[in-house]
Amino acid sequence: MSRYDIVFIGTAILDSVVKGFDPDPVSVAGFRAESGSINAGGEGVNGSIASSKLGMKSALLCFLGKDQAGDLIEAELAKHGVDTSCIIRTAEHPTPITTIFVAEDGNRKSITNNAHSYNFHPEQYPDMFTDTKAVVIGSLFRAPFNDPDVIKEVVSQAHSKGIPVFADTKIPNFRRLTLDDIADSLSMIDYITPNEDEARFFTGEDKPEKMAEAFLAKGVKNVIIKLGGRGCFLMNSNEKIHLYAHKIDVVDATGAGDNFMAGFVSEIIRGSDVKKALSFANACGAICATAVGTGTALRDREQVLRFMRAE
Repeated sequence: MSRYDIVFIGTAILDSVVKGFDPDPVSVAGFRAESGSINAGGEGVNGSIASSKLGMKSALLCFLGKDQAGDLIEAELAKHGVDTSCIIRTAEHPTPITTIFVAEDGNRKSITNNAHSYNFHPEQYPDMFTDTKAVVIGSLFRAPFNDPDVIKEVVSQAHSKGIPVFADTKIPNFRRLTLDDIADSLSMIDYITPNEDEARFFTGEDKPEKMAEAFLAKGVKNVIIKLGGRGCFLMNSNEKIHLYAHKIDVVDATGAGDNFMAGFVSEIIRGSDVKKALSFANACGAICATAVGTGTALRDREQVLRFMRAE
């Protein structure tokens, strides 16, 4: 028996979410917004909490500073049943804090800082991610996975144990990488899940099928393109699946992709076929977007199944 169902490796961040920001100042130094909130975030946090809610035994391998922001994040993870024993706490670097501006349509823009560029070394802790049924790389091309050597070492160690690797992506910020820079790692990634903008950035293609073909040509086994309001598209060597988005009132799309990933991986682990897992993931992402905050709306697996039956 594996110690964990899913180990997430990625960034833990404290998110300051500003919804309904009005760019017209009310004074020389003052602006207004509809609301503001503080939430534990980052792809690793979002995914591990969501998967725990879905009934998975989940752990997060990340770094946190020895500061108040780190304490808040670790407490939030523990509250939702995520195993926090893999978290690396250090006084050398602060916990990253992100300010996110959420527009009326749910789209968002974020402000990062140098704390987000700290590359801790998950490859130095193989015992923490090789006793599991699945490994999720939260943000390929962002720290700590903006170092080709780190990427190769982590996916190699998981691959050597027969553990499937799922990789979400982000457009690089502090260090630029291309698919060619990590070519020797891509064949060890079982599923890659960029959104449409990320897929366009990395492939230069505009159509989902062409984007997927470009990733497959580099060796990735399965490609899922997240298309926002147009659903999602999966392609591998045997099949193509396009699912339409659920009709919802979008409040905040922050974390929807992370909830999507948690839903997909959890159902694959449960033995679902790819289409069923994709449908479940599609519902998880939609539910997430119906409330402010990355982990507010999703409650448990039964909620997702009821949501799917109601469609």
